Amino acid sequence: MNALLSRRSLLKTAGATALLSTTSPGRDMPVLRQEDTETPKLCLDINGKVEAGHLDEAGMRRVKQLGVNHVAAGGPEIPWDESQIRTLVDFLKSGGLTLGNLMISGFTNTLYGRPGRDAEIQKIQHSIQVAGAVGVPVVEYNFYAHRLVEGYYAQPGRAGAGMTTFDYSRVKNLPPLPEEGTHNLEEMWKNITYFLKAVVPVAEQSGVRLALHPNDPPAPLSRGSEQIMGTLAGWKRLIEIVPSKSNGITYDCGVTRELGEDPVEVCRYFGSRDRINHVHFRNVRVEIPREKYTEVFLDEGQVDMFAVMKELVHQKYPRLIYPEHPRGLDADRDITGVKSHYPGGGSYIGYAYNIAYTRAMLQAALSS
Repeated sequence: MNALLSRRSLLKTAGATALLSTTSPGRDMPVLRQEDTETPKLCLDINGKVEAGHLDEAGMRRVKQLGVNHVAAGGPEIPWDESQIRTLVDFLKSGGLTLGNLMISGFTNTLYGRPGRDAEIQKIQHSIQVAGAVGVPVVEYNFYAHRLVEGYYAQPGRAGAGMTTFDYSRVKNLPPLPEEGTHNLEEMWKNITYFLKAVVPVAEQSGVRLALHPNDPPAPLSRGSEQIMGTLAGWKRLIEIVPSKSNGITYDCGVTRELGEDPVEVCRYFGSRDRINHVHFRNVRVEIPREKYTEVFLDEGQVDMFAVMKELVHQKYPRLIYPEHPRGLDADRDITGVKSHYPGGGSYIGYAYNIAYTRAMLQAALSS
């Protein structure tokens, strides 16, 4: 009997000790991996009220409260002034935020190959040098002949949440705009080749990567103009014009599916060549590739978001991931003055959902 009690006491004590060892915090307990220098980094855009509130201490807190440490922004008018950009970088740093991507724009003569483009390109070259000098690693840009945003409209999703739909049939016959004219592929490829050969060497010397966002929507014709970044073949052609890590793309898994392509395979193609310089992370449901689709919540579209994230981690992609285009939620609609960039889109609370979902994908991918 004494021996039996002794064994029971021993087992009871051992069980309690085992329980303590698995439930008490300690050095050997597994923890979720966080972002570091070698992992992707979640970001938000800090322009205007929609994403972060006013660019002040309160606005920066709103970003930090979501666990976001990196931001993207739209740059000022070119040429950029070094003191102005440095002031922005330092202000964000005071709020614990790092500026990792600055959008550059305002070069229509370059876009259309018109007189005056050389002066614009000099301004862009100077601006890239400024970005490098103040430590902004990525400069993003667009090269649309026309962006057919007229084809977007709002549709209700689950429980009345706002979705953004594009339907080419509604806008395919819109006439060209006088200030833009019409431009074919040959012309646009010639223009961007001239541009890249002038700016990529400067970006290399400045330690800056350029990221061209694909055409979105990727319509076959946009008010009479063809779009060089409206097909996967165009994306591939772009990075070969000037072979350089500084000549890359914004990989958008949503747009990839809009084209009818496999987002994971496309991620692998550009990631293995180290040409993904920025990432947009969103989901869609496509009815007709390039022509009719709906932007939906991250958890309900045709893109396998976890597979995309795993591929980015596998490729050791270390730059920003922006889970953009939040869906329209009642909680955001109830806030006075909130307005989305897109019909059916959302704002800060929608971004909170996007960030949480994307962080779960990232931490799961880093642990797998």
